[in-house]
Amino acid sequence: MNAESTKDHTTLSESAVSNLPASIRCMMISELRWKIFDLLTSVATPFRHAFKGKTFIALALTCKAFSETALDLLWRDLHGFQPLIKCLPESLWKLDGRKLEFQRTMTLDDWSIFCKYNYRVRSLVHQCHESYDRQSVCSIDIWRALSCPPCSLPLLPNLTSLTWTEASDVTLQYIRLFATPKLTLLKISPRAHGYSPFSINGTSEQFTFGPSEQLTFSSIAQSCPFVSHFDFDPERFHSMASVGETSTVLQVWSHLTSVRTGTISEAAILHLSDLPSLRVLKCGLPSTSISTDAQKLLQRHVFCALQELDVTCKSLVTLEAFLEQLTITPKMLSFTITHAVDSAQGLPGLTSRLSNVCTHSSLQEIRLCIRVGDQYTSPNVSIEAAAFQPLFAFHNLRKLDFEADDYCIVRMNDAALMQMAKAWPRLEELYISRYRRSSFPVTPNAFVSLLWHCPRLHSVAVLVDWSTIDVHAIPPDIPYQGFSQKALSRLYINGWRIENPTSIAAFISAIAPNVRTIGGWDSDIHEDDDEIHDPSAWTIVRDLITTLPMVREQGRRMMMKRLVRGSYNQLATVQRGGKQ
Repeated sequence: MNAESTKDHTTLSESAVSNLPASIRCMMISELRWKIFDLLTSVATPFRHAFKGKTFIALALTCKAFSETALDLLWRDLHGFQPLIKCLPESLWKLDGRKLEFQRTMTLDDWSIFCKYNYRVRSLVHQCHESYDRQSVCSIDIWRALSCPPCSLPLLPNLTSLTWTEASDVTLQYIRLFATPKLTLLKISPRAHGYSPFSINGTSEQFTFGPSEQLTFSSIAQSCPFVSHFDFDPERFHSMASVGETSTVLQVWSHLTSVRTGTISEAAILHLSDLPSLRVLKCGLPSTSISTDAQKLLQRHVFCALQELDVTCKSLVTLEAFLEQLTITPKMLSFTITHAVDSAQGLPGLTSRLSNVCTHSSLQEIRLCIRVGDQYTSPNVSIEAAAFQPLFAFHNLRKLDFEADDYCIVRMNDAALMQMAKAWPRLEELYISRYRRSSFPVTPNAFVSLLWHCPRLHSVAVLVDWSTIDVHAIPPDIPYQGFSQKALSRLYINGWRIENPTSIAAFISAIAPNVRTIGGWDSDIHEDDDEIHDPSAWTIVRDLITTLPMVREQGRRMMMKRLVRGSYNQLATVQRGGKQ
């Protein structure tokens, strides 16, 4: 832009420029013009992309001074590769349904048009295969044609961010067309295994990590040495082991700040632990426990910049071996155990270890998820609330989210909830198995005490015994002497059934008048359960909560007017000498 700025000033003499209005002189400064035009990209409209495109096209056609800046911003963030193809002559391409295809071979003239725009693209989000949305996709023939350009690759030489979605074995290889040394963000979302309604040549394309895919990843790693954000979506796979091959690629990059992937090897873990820039790590641990040698290496000052750690593993033993020698200072911890047969008994040990692993003042968010999978486990396994006591050391905690399969029930009680409330005064979210039933509810008194001790709490899932409130008659007095916690907006009821929604709504609207969402049961999964709550009753509660505070306010104002009118009448009587 410096060259452009110089050109802008040299086209007019200094005297001519000085005679121009200040607004025009400002727009002649390319850096300022860029900042002003860039503000248009943040305009919030229902059709933001269409609005942005039409606006920048209009600016580009306004004058030569606006053209380059407007075109740079128009093409900076590209959603789909199709807009570039559609800029080429219409005799080259056609749209067959939702698939974009070439009708002839690309000529040098076609490539020259392509090169007028390709260098402007900085970010590309591309969907490789048809999906349930209405977005068109490029055919394989187009990718093959683009693989043989007359100029050197990559196709988008200034690309810094690439998101490649719905990738299959066929389409992943073409990601190499966009590998550039300037790339810093790489996100790949594979096609999920299983049935797909969309296919190519009569066969449904899926993603499997084989030698060809490994070669593609290795090529990308060599061509893009400065990748800092890597996201290879493991949640699209049913097995964590499917993405273990990314470990080799991760060990090539030394500038990573964020990694989200599936299972990685011990060597990859050690490599990532030494990176001074790594702030976010989401991965799966190998099924075998971390070796003793690796534990010794993890005893050093590792993960020094880590702020978020999200780990998935098969057993508590594997997780505890990983945490054995660690000392870290994250703000967020998340652990998912997928084959947790004995996790109920091992949870106290894990929470105790966490209090030793993490700095007490830094941790703000904890998520623990326990899954059993297909393994048999003893029914009615329970976890004592005391298992959470070691976490009380984290006095800056903002969020605790504990989730377990139906077999595992947390034995909550009033005393345990009060301990949590006093230990975490800055708590904003508290979830104790938000979608699971329990036979260990707390009383409304304990629930109100939680709100009193945690004034920032805005979302909570704790089973409350509403039976003392669920009565036909509404008490004449406002509960708890008018105490009201304004932050709470989301409440999970964990499947509790009610019969008098008006009474429940009157109580909740008094102590938490800003509750707008009530959830806590998946009726689609548990539709055959005879004990499921009546969803219509809780819907009535939710609707009444928004209405009752307004009714109370009307009543308060009426009383104030009566008091004022009574005071005025009394004053007038006194002024008349006590005569009526």
